[in-house]
Amino acid sequence: MTATETSRPATAEGRTPLMTLDGVSQVFNTKAGPIRAVDQVDLSINPGEVLCLVGESGSGKTTAARMAAGLARPTDGRVVFDGTDIWSMNRNGFRDFRRSVQYVHQDPYASLNPTRTVQQTMTAPLLKHGVVKGAKAAAERAAELLAKVDMTPPESFLSKYPHQLSGGQRQRISVARALTLDPKIIIADESTSMLDVSIRISVLAMLGRLRDDLGVGFLFITHDLAIAKYFGWHGKTAVMYLGRIVEFGPTPQLINSPTHPYTRALIDAIPEPDPDLTKTKGTGSLRSLEIPNLAHLPAGCSFHPRCPQFESGLCDGAVPELVAVRPGQSTACHVVARDGAGDAEVRDEPVA
Repeated sequence: MTATETSRPATAEGRTPLMTLDGVSQVFNTKAGPIRAVDQVDLSINPGEVLCLVGESGSGKTTAARMAAGLARPTDGRVVFDGTDIWSMNRNGFRDFRRSVQYVHQDPYASLNPTRTVQQTMTAPLLKHGVVKGAKAAAERAAELLAKVDMTPPESFLSKYPHQLSGGQRQRISVARALTLDPKIIIADESTSMLDVSIRISVLAMLGRLRDDLGVGFLFITHDLAIAKYFGWHGKTAVMYLGRIVEFGPTPQLINSPTHPYTRALIDAIPEPDPDLTKTKGTGSLRSLEIPNLAHLPAGCSFHPRCPQFESGLCDGAVPELVAVRPGQSTACHVVARDGAGDAEVRDEPVA
């Protein structure tokens, strides 16, 4: 494992994690050689908690999410749900796990069957898993769930097909479908990235209400730290780069006081309406905008070819371990580990 027991992403004291990714890796064999898409990732989600997983495209976020959902088996490591390795479960146990962990995809149109009405889409899992008995009860439950995701009046939508709905409406249907089996965790994989900004905010607000009302935990995948800040302010955030977690901590602490140069680069990419705040952002431009090839990763820290804090002989030597640099906050950076993270004020509430 890359993280020690004291520095690895951990749960709050006294709480038992509902799901744990324990040193999971995923290696794909290609013509160019083995591709380590995810490399020894340690993460955990508490009941009702939001964990945001942030990084650029190709960082391994979706691969990690697929392993968490049981859609892909790790090459190494374990996915533990409710105290049990999911790949050691019997058939009934794995079925219960799949009911408890639901996936909301990025593209709501591709994830909905175009030949099924909303009612057919919603009632199929209810009837298949015996949540309700009979078509009438299934239709009533479907209408209740549509109301929960602000699709009102539900009778106006039950007979519609996906092509008759807007992108935001389709994504709400996807969320409502995920709720049919009373999940304990929802994995939302870039679930708002294809929506218009105004629709995106309303969908995020709806997801936040479901989190609070139903106590559902979220693994929220996004490339945008601004979205993570909005949705996961009271949760935790892990920043991923080329398959590895490079920074982890409570979202307010990580957003307002980042320690890893890559996290600061992501924050610099957020448009800032306040010129005074813009002046205080970042520590310098990236050395390169080119992302290394996963098949030929650079030696040492994989971020060093782009890092403004690069030091020859240090950053291009060993792969940095994820170590605690502040209470609750861990970073995989040789320079930060050597020099310390410094002190910074962390606001209790998100800024606009």
